[in-house]
Amino acid sequence: MRMLRFTKKINNNVALAVDSAGKEIVVFGRGIGFPAMPYELTGLSKIQRTFYDIKSSYVEMVAALPEDLMLLAADIVEIARCELNCDLNPNLPITLADHLNFAIERYQTGLEVHSPLTYDIAHFYPVEIALGRQALEIIRQRKGISMPGREATSIALHLINGEMENNDMHATLTTTKVIRDVTSIIEDSLDITLDTAGFHYSRFVTHIRYLLRRMQQGTQEVNDMSSAMIQLICQYPDVYRCTKKIVDYFSNSFHWECSEDEKLYLFMHINRLKERNNG
Repeated sequence: MRMLRFTKKINNNVALAVDSAGKEIVVFGRGIGFPAMPYELTGLSKIQRTFYDIKSSYVEMVAALPEDLMLLAADIVEIARCELNCDLNPNLPITLADHLNFAIERYQTGLEVHSPLTYDIAHFYPVEIALGRQALEIIRQRKGISMPGREATSIALHLINGEMENNDMHATLTTTKVIRDVTSIIEDSLDITLDTAGFHYSRFVTHIRYLLRRMQQGTQEVNDMSSAMIQLICQYPDVYRCTKKIVDYFSNSFHWECSEDEKLYLFMHINRLKERNNG
């Protein structure tokens, strides 16, 4: 039978504990914060939820959040984890619950806040937007509150953050703006209209997201494929000019430098988009 050693009370129903492997966890459960600390609990029927790898700076936030909202946010994150099929930042249930708490307060006081880049996020992150709408339905069912549809964008942004290693909202908004600007450069330079709902564009967006991360972290691809690039420049000069405009945009707007190999990968993705558009 599993055992937990509770070490610190957060409130009557939330406490810090250490599991049998020595890992510290945040635990939700009816009355688990009542007994004098520390104490051991054998038999986990009282436990509702456990949260691993929570940063200490986030633990105190839990005490200020409504417990039902924290559990609701945890359920949304679990659904997102399955749908996105990826690891999410362990602090995401807390940051999402904090956002929802504030969003509900705003809604109840009649304060409207429009989400930034709503149109772009809907195009670039359709799965996350769908999850945001699903979250609104969960809130309606459990809390009896019908949040405005635009709130799905804000929830989607938090989920996108959870997919990112840095978990930085500003970085997410920057990435979304960059994708929008890069799309415009491609369409204007090659005189095409991209199918932003298509698979190939979705794959391109994924490439851009990870390229931006690599440029910011200085961990770019280096494989010395300059000879291949020279051949492609001769074959597709218009795609090269487009690629150069995007690379210059990275440098001039954000001081991000793109390696020669990354330029080649970017070139190939753009050329694929052009071919699919013409095909």
